[in-house]
Amino acid sequence: MQSLSNRAKILEKKPMTLAERAYLPAIFQGLSITMRHFFSKKATIRYPEETRPFSPIFRGLHVLKRDEQGRERCTACGLCAVACPAEAITMVAGERKKGEEGLYREEKYAVSYEVNMLRCIFCGLCEEACPKAAVYLQADKMAPPRFERDEFIYGKDRLVEPVSPDARSQRGIQLTPEQAQALFNKMTQQAV
Repeated sequence: MQSLSNRAKILEKKPMTLAERAYLPAIFQGLSITMRHFFSKKATIRYPEETRPFSPIFRGLHVLKRDEQGRERCTACGLCAVACPAEAITMVAGERKKGEEGLYREEKYAVSYEVNMLRCIFCGLCEEACPKAAVYLQADKMAPPRFERDEFIYGKDRLVEPVSPDARSQRGIQLTPEQAQALFNKMTQQAV
């Protein structure tokens, strides 16, 4: 069959030389690429000992913040759970009892607050939806690896921000060191 343009190019097959038939140039070319990669800078890091720098917009582990008096900010309104596209947040609301004014800000508080880290996509919508600025995604911590699935369900024991000023996240509404130390002293005296 004749082509439509009549511009056919006839290719001639050149005979291979002895070196090409032995595939020696291809072998040396492959070894040169291997040696170049062998002495170049490694792309991987030794994770537990070294960490990569986080980007400024990195969203890591959740934290439930405290206010200036050390009380939990969360009022169990449920907006974070509604805003979560992965449905990773569950909570149970309860009413504050007499004598618990130092623990919770409002009359209503979260009795249980759980985040399933296997379902969470770290989008930050829960952080944006919270009217009390109680939920923050930390910029300096990420979820550690675990072996069991139930260890990825974080309850209030892991989510509520500690009263100690040294253990707090560097992001969100922060107290001055003097305010945090005074609050820590006040909370330890109440516990005793």
